[in-house]
Amino acid sequence: MEERLQDLPCPVCGAATDLLDVVDFNKSCREYEGEFLKLSGVPVYYAGCDACGFAFAPEIWAWDAAAFAEHIYNDDYVLVDPEYVDVRPDRSAQNLLNFFPRMDGRHLDYGGGNGRTSERLREAGWRSQSYDPFLDGPEQRPGETFDLVTALEVFEHVASVDRLMQDIDALTHDQSVVLFSTQVSDGRIRRGERLGWWYAAPRNGHISLYSRDSLKRLGQRHGFAFGSFDDNYHLYCRQTVPAWAQALIKFG
Repeated sequence: MEERLQDLPCPVCGAATDLLDVVDFNKSCREYEGEFLKLSGVPVYYAGCDACGFAFAPEIWAWDAAAFAEHIYNDDYVLVDPEYVDVRPDRSAQNLLNFFPRMDGRHLDYGGGNGRTSERLREAGWRSQSYDPFLDGPEQRPGETFDLVTALEVFEHVASVDRLMQDIDALTHDQSVVLFSTQVSDGRIRRGERLGWWYAAPRNGHISLYSRDSLKRLGQRHGFAFGSFDDNYHLYCRQTVPAWAQALIKFG
């Protein structure tokens, strides 16, 4: 098993990867709150790239949609992500209203789940719609472009970073802003140490873990400039970082 997962090319930068660690499938984000699920006995291997810092779970990446629906996004998913249904969408909507006190453009919430975030934004006067590639399927992807695309807690769930960026590319124009959130792994994953970071959580579907450098390189490969507001919120744009964001960005 381990030999088959050695020296896989990094999906972000193409360098050879090596195994980081193996965790139980039931490792979940609830560990952040000190709650642990019963061990499943199913090993999940994470491979890591020393060149850019990207880490991923190759075997789960190879699953089809049916396998994800059966093993991760099933009826028990709410047990490992109880805020998924309403608490986080409501919070995300409020965060976006704080980020953009005035929003005149068209907005797409990419990976928007049940669409609640967009619903709350429309109530506040936004021209917002939701699209979730897992729930809606690629054939339902909007055919137009948007001024603002958000992808909140999406990147870590994605099993093909290139397909994700191709979607974002197709949904944006030259002046679009892409605001997304995912926790960066800088200082939290170290070669030769156990993968104890709570965000490395296969039961939650966290199968892609990004360093800040890997996010920057991924964007550059697809023609996007990159910046971070903090360890969780980040931005892509095609040209230069817009003026409203320059003062907020801490990492280029």
